[in-house]
Amino acid sequence: MAFTYKRLNKDDVALLMVDHQAGLLSLVRDFSPDDFKNNVLALSDIAKFFNIPTILTTSFEDGPNGPMVPELKEAFPDAPYFARPGQINAWDNEDFVEAVKATGKKQLLIAGVVTDVCVTFPVLSALEEGYEVFVVTDASGTFNQTTRDAAWSRMEQAGAQLMNWFSVGCELHRDWRNDIEGFGGILANHLPHYANLMQSYMAQKN
Repeated sequence: MAFTYKRLNKDDVALLMVDHQAGLLSLVRDFSPDDFKNNVLALSDIAKFFNIPTILTTSFEDGPNGPMVPELKEAFPDAPYFARPGQINAWDNEDFVEAVKATGKKQLLIAGVVTDVCVTFPVLSALEEGYEVFVVTDASGTFNQTTRDAAWSRMEQAGAQLMNWFSVGCELHRDWRNDIEGFGGILANHLPHYANLMQSYMAQKN
């Protein structure tokens, strides 16, 4: 059977940020704290740049998982926000699923903590319901690389596509001529080496 390249479509995708909570972040060991925070905020900036509908959710905030990190609430002040009372799988929360369906989008970008539970469970549930699902690997974190790799394998075998925030941005952008400085500025803000490229470009332009 011929391969079909299913690429991200900025007009048909929603972003689900699942359980990026203060307590759960302490469990992330497959990325350094600084790198992981940078990746999550880079994904947020990309979603805002392309006007991607975004939904936020947390699990059992009153327990050890803690509240959602404030940077995400600040980044998406008007986004639907669901503090789940206890459901581990966000897809088991009816209000959350209704909000996802209300976007009318067929593609879902999903990132969260931890990768093997808070990401994997809703990814599998969304795939089962017919969505095209893209997992943002470096904006999702868990205990160690062994756990992460097993989760990635499980999701990939079910039909999810694995991407990182940089490739998400590039696939949404499609063509540099759409907005060199706007998109390049996001990359420069989150990739120090790319900042060098943008500085060189701006110097030549001026």
